[in-house]
Amino acid sequence: MTTLDLTATTVQMFGHGGLDEAELAAAAFLAQYTSRTLDAYRHDLLTFFRWANDLHLPVLEATRPRIELYRAALEERGLAASTIDRRLSTVCGFYRFAHIDGQVASNPAQYVRHPMVHPSEGRGMDHGELGAFLFTAERFDNAHAALGALLGLNGLRVSEACGTNVEDLGFERGHRTLRIVGKGNKPGLIPLVPRTARTIDRALGERQEGPILIRHDGQRLDRRTAHRWVRSIGKRAGLGSVHPHMLRAAFIMAALDAGVPLRDVQIAARHADPRTTTVYDRRRENSDRHAAYVVVAFVAGG
Repeated sequence: MTTLDLTATTVQMFGHGGLDEAELAAAAFLAQYTSRTLDAYRHDLLTFFRWANDLHLPVLEATRPRIELYRAALEERGLAASTIDRRLSTVCGFYRFAHIDGQVASNPAQYVRHPMVHPSEGRGMDHGELGAFLFTAERFDNAHAALGALLGLNGLRVSEACGTNVEDLGFERGHRTLRIVGKGNKPGLIPLVPRTARTIDRALGERQEGPILIRHDGQRLDRRTAHRWVRSIGKRAGLGSVHPHMLRAAFIMAALDAGVPLRDVQIAARHADPRTTTVYDRRRENSDRHAAYVVVAFVAGG
C-alpha cells in the first residue's frame, strides 16, 4: 500500500529509490507544475492518496465508482462545491497522465461527475474603483504605484509582478515591453501602457539592474509584502479589503466592459482556456444593460 509523501519536492520524489508505481505516476504528473500550483496539486493528491489508503485501495486500481465515492466523501465533509471540483480535477489530471504514461489501461476518472459550481456573486472592483485604487497608490510612493499599475493596468499576477527585473524591460515595435515568467513557467512579453511605464521608471530611479519592485529594506518585493501593500492601499482608498487578484480581475472585467473582444482579453490575461476568461465575463456588473430597461423603453414608446 502506497504511503505517498507529497511534502517533498517533485525532484526529490524522482530521486527516492522507494517510489512505488502510484508515487511515480504522481511525481510525473506533478513535474509539470511549480510554485503555488504545485503546492495545491500536491495537497490534492495527498488527500486522495490518504483516502485510498484508509480503504486499502491501490490507487492505480481505482475504478470510476470508487472515485465517485471519493467525491461523496468530500461532500460529506461539507466542503464547498468549488473545492470539491478542484480536487476532483486534480485527480482526473493525475489519472489522465497515468493513462498516457501506460500506468493504467484506461482513465477511470474520465466520466466522474463533478459538482455544480455556480459563478461567484462577488461583484469585484469596477473601473471607477480601480481608478481610485491607482490614484491612491500613487500617493503612497513610487513602488506602491508601480505594483498597482502592473496588477491593475497590465493584469499581471502578483507572482509575475514580484519576479520582474530591470533587465526584463525593453522596446519592441514602438512599445515599451516587459518580459515575465508566467504561470507554469511560461515566458511572456507584455506591452506596457505609458502610465505603467512611467510609474516603473519613477520606481527605478537611477537603478539599472535588479528587481523592479523592492521593499523598503532594498530586498525584492515578495508575495506577502505585496498583499500587505495592496490591502493598505485599498483601505486608504476606502475600498475595504482588497487583495492582488482583485486588481487582475478588475483589469479583465474593465477590458470586457470597454468592448475588447473576448479572444483579445484572453490573450492579454494569458488564459490557456477561453472558458477561464468567460468566468470573468459572467461576474461583470450587468445592471446597466439589463433587459428590463430596454423593455420599459419599448413599452413606453409603444
